[in-house]
Amino acid sequence: MIVSRSQIVVRYAETDMMGVVYHGNFLPWFEVGRTTLLKEMGIIYRQLEADGYRLPVLEVAVKYQRPALYDDTITIVTTLREKPLLRIRLDYEVRRGDELLATGHTIHAFIDLAGKPVRPPASVVAVFDGAFR
Repeated sequence: MIVSRSQIVVRYAETDMMGVVYHGNFLPWFEVGRTTLLKEMGIIYRQLEADGYRLPVLEVAVKYQRPALYDDTITIVTTLREKPLLRIRLDYEVRRGDELLATGHTIHAFIDLAGKPVRPPASVVAVFDGAFR
């Protein structure tokens, strides 16, 4: 299991007139968590794209527990529980300190530039193999 933590401060533009974060803004926070986790593992998303790979979202789910508010410092806890094969599932917790604000997950698949499903590159497979011994 691989766990990564990313922090952000809620910007005013992410909130409504009550200072509450609009629910759709949790999805970009998931992306921050995903790309940070991959980067910490040594998988650079920009390089994947340069090599002709994409990781589109196949599924996303969010369960909201408490609102995030303007100027909160938010921690996105991203977890990769199982070694990916063709699909990658990442689980997320969004926290304000110890308080759980939301949970969710995304599922992604490797595709080529034509949009066809492909196996991940050997370099990525090697990273996953090393992380899940």
